[in-house]
This record gives sequence, structure tokens and C-alpha cells, in this order.
Amino acid sequence: MTSVALAAQNGVNSALAGAAALVACAFALSTADRWLRRGQPHERAWTVAMALFSIGSFALWWAESAGWSRGVFRLFFLAGAVLNVAWLALGTIYLLVGRRVGDIVQTSLVALSGLATGIVLIAPMKTEIVADQFPTGKEVFGVAPRILAAVGSGVPALVIILGALWSTWRVLAKKTPSLNSANARQVVSPGRLAVGNVLIATGTIVLSLSGTLAGRLGKDRAFAVTLLAGVVVLFAGFLVASNSTRRASVQRAAQYLAGATSR
Repeated sequence: MTSVALAAQNGVNSALAGAAALVACAFALSTADRWLRRGQPHERAWTVAMALFSIGSFALWWAESAGWSRGVFRLFFLAGAVLNVAWLALGTIYLLVGRRVGDIVQTSLVALSGLATGIVLIAPMKTEIVADQFPTGKEVFGVAPRILAAVGSGVPALVIILGALWSTWRVLAKKTPSLNSANARQVVSPGRLAVGNVLIATGTIVLSLSGTLAGRLGKDRAFAVTLLAGVVVLFAGFLVASNSTRRASVQRAAQYLAGATSR
């Protein structure tokens, strides 16, 4: 590949990664605004997840623009492959199971995130990082960081996908999309909530397709494409589903106020 063609390819990859980072930042700001206004723990978890997603995407953008280095790859691997999906799944747990279980999982996740950060940042690298070649965890790291990435991405992704599909089924069956009656939510628009959940499951699946697409698009392009497509679909799912439910206590308060004003 000529230097001109390589520069053009890196430019496209850089643009895709940068766009993914900007969408993730918009997603994080949106969930942070809702969390600050409403204080819901699932929105706090999503804010952390999208902040991590932004960091991973910006690391990829930097690598495609200025070249890979040890520090950039560690940051990309930690934020993008190990931590962000787990925090996204925490939001699903809060929504489906409730605050009590969610708080327990969050405490464990904070401790595990600290442990994972330490391991990834100090883990020895088996090979040198070449500035213009996309490195992979298998090529660079030993067993421990790779296990963290497999468990930290695979298990939480399954929680998100199954949770979204289960919630969709509950909504279509005209039941509350929650495992805990104390965490019951009033569904304002069942169809919109179902579509939002399907989009969230689809976005999570898209994010896991980089390995499948790598053979066709190359590792750099596959990661950039799946990052952008995945976060766009996730954001769309969030926007569609976010105003489709409200907590039962909010519904009762609204009914009380409506009755009071009509007297």
C-alpha cells in the first residue's frame, strides 16, 4: 500500500473514530443531564459508561491520527475493551432489578474497575507497539488483561441484550418491564419502549462485531465502523426509550396533583 493510500485510509478511520467519540460525548452529556435532574442511578451508570466509551473512541482517533503508542493502546484497551460495557450493563440491572441489587453490583464494579485499571496499566507487553499498525490484546498482553476484556465485555453484553429483549417481551405482553415490583415503572408508550429496547440490543450486538468485520475491512476500519455504528444505535435506543416509562410513584403524584387542581 502506498503512503498516499495509507494516509487516506488512516484519515477515514480517524474521522470515523472521532465521530464515534463525539456521539458518545453527546450521549454522556444527555444522560448526565437527566441524572442531575432526576437522580436515577441507571442514568448515572450510563453516564460513566458513555464517558468511558468517549475515552476509548478518542484514544482510537488519536492513534489513527498520530500513531499508536503504549500509553494510547493501554487507554484504548482499558476504556473500550474492559470497562465501558460493564458500566452500561449496570444501568440495565438498575432498571430491571432495582436500586438495592444495583447498589451491591455497583460497589463490586467500582472495586473490580480499580483492579482492572491497575492490571491493564502495569501489565507487561509482549511486543513493541508499531505506530502505524493496529495492535490487539492477543498480540500485546498476557493472559490476565485478555481475560478481563473477555469477561468485562462478554458477560455484560449478554446482560444488556437479554435484558433488553426480556423487557421488550414484557412490554408487548402488557406487563411491567421489571423483575421487582418495588421498581415498577409506568409504561407511557409500549411500542416506543419496545423499539428502544430492540435498538439497545442491536447496538450492543454491533459493538461486538469488530472481530467479524476485521477480515473484510481490516482491524482499524472494523473497530472504527463498529464503534460509530454501535454508539449511534445505542443513542437512538436511549432517546426512543427514555421517555417511554416513568416510575409508579411519579405516576401517582401526577394523578394526585391533577385531582387536586380539578377540585
